Amino acid sequence: MFSKGQTRFAGPIILCLTAGTLPQMASATEGYFALGYSPAARGVAGAGVAYSQDAMSGAINPAAVATVGRELNLGFQAFSPSRGYTGTSTGFVPSGEVSSGKEFFPVPNAAYNLPLSNGAVVNFAAYGNGGMNTSYGNVANPNCGGGSGVFCAGEAGVDLTQLFLSVTYAQKMGRFSFGIAPTLAVQAFEAKGLGAFAAASVDATALTDNGLDYSTGVGLRVGMQYELSDQLTLGLAAQTKFNMSEFDDYAGLFEGGGDFDIPASVTVGLAYQPQSNLALLLDYQKIFYSDVPAVANSMSAGALGADGGAGFGWDDVEVIRLGAEWKSSELMTWRVGYAHTSNPVGADDVTFGILAPGVVEDHYAFGGSRQINARDRIDFSISYVPENTVSGPEMTLSGPTGGDVELNMSQISASIGWTRTF
Repeated sequence: MFSKGQTRFAGPIILCLTAGTLPQMASATEGYFALGYSPAARGVAGAGVAYSQDAMSGAINPAAVATVGRELNLGFQAFSPSRGYTGTSTGFVPSGEVSSGKEFFPVPNAAYNLPLSNGAVVNFAAYGNGGMNTSYGNVANPNCGGGSGVFCAGEAGVDLTQLFLSVTYAQKMGRFSFGIAPTLAVQAFEAKGLGAFAAASVDATALTDNGLDYSTGVGLRVGMQYELSDQLTLGLAAQTKFNMSEFDDYAGLFEGGGDFDIPASVTVGLAYQPQSNLALLLDYQKIFYSDVPAVANSMSAGALGADGGAGFGWDDVEVIRLGAEWKSSELMTWRVGYAHTSNPVGADDVTFGILAPGVVEDHYAFGGSRQINARDRIDFSISYVPENTVSGPEMTLSGPTGGDVELNMSQISASIGWTRTF
């Protein structure tokens, strides 16, 4: 595909092409963090902080690419979430079952790993960090006094996507590997149909229906791996909070005048290889949504857009991941994984949660890799997330209405990728 000279520039070229897809990206989620960032990683349900799979492994742990070698990795995920709510005796949103539209999202990823003369590597990667999307049509709503739509202002929903562009420096020294990855984040956001909340906003002109707005920021990801023995490896990775620029067009929606930072996270795990062709993976991750007021503050915290104002009411998320990778032959590798995440949405915040019903908990994954020749392989995976629901009282900014809202979400996705070693 690329000549010897061209491959040195293939990674940055692919990253630029991937960045151009930002407005369409979303991904299987834990809260709104991604389950995994490549077909291989998704095949083990995102586990692998202590394990190195490919050039995209740096998205889980920057230290993981220290032993990968020169490699180009491209992937594509077809992601399909089903989400919505059921209203019972509601006095604000429509009663009955209401589902969000837009149930297909293409998700690309790309990474390029380049060894250096000192034994270290530099890695370039582009990937999406999950997403948060709902799109409710102009449904009939008898609670609007002649109006329509979930929130009495026509078609409603939100669309949040995040793209990470990272440059990683990683090196292995004896049994210890480390990695550091300065990372640029780009966010795109749009909200529609929220005019009913105008009276509760500090700036109704920057609340809704202002098209896509963009936000940028820089953060740092670091990681290490240590081989406790020939069979057991410990991994640790952390991501700082990304202080993002404000969404000026939505300063009347997000707390602090449009502030929507990306939360910090930490992951620790083990990789056990009882034999050379088998790896068993265990990860624990915590995502600190509570440090981002626009996400964590409750609906009753105050005016929309104000300092300390209302948010989505999300709690911190804890994730346990289990994965296994088995190389059955020189040509074939198989993967399986399971992840369980705590639900961030509490019963008191289900009404605003209609916009972001990220309530799924269990993730099941299966995948593999097929070696095509000495340099190329095809990676694939499928993930299934069964429906989960969260119920609570219907709330408006002035208090409960006496009705109930039950959020629901399920997900399914399929991924395919191509890896070339040099």
